[in-house]
Amino acid sequence: MLTELSNINSQEFSSNNLTTPQAARYLNFEETTLEQWRWNGRGPRFVKIGRHVRYRLSDLDAFIQERVFASTTEAQAARREPVRS
Repeated sequence: MLTELSNINSQEFSSNNLTTPQAARYLNFEETTLEQWRWNGRGPRFVKIGRHVRYRLSDLDAFIQERVFASTTEAQAARREPVRS
């Protein structure tokens, strides 16, 4: 994964506020996945200004960090916990 990330244009992510397509590339997900997560309240935190959606890099990194596990058992237990507000 490090090799993939090193190939990403660093200027694209130089802004702290990423668009949905940029955030999707940063997380290596489809844009539609982020859109569904926003609708369901399951994805990373986002900023909504008017009709524009932006993702802060710090929120994307926190979203990833919250999903770091030592075992599949730990990951399964985390799924059963209530969704954060």
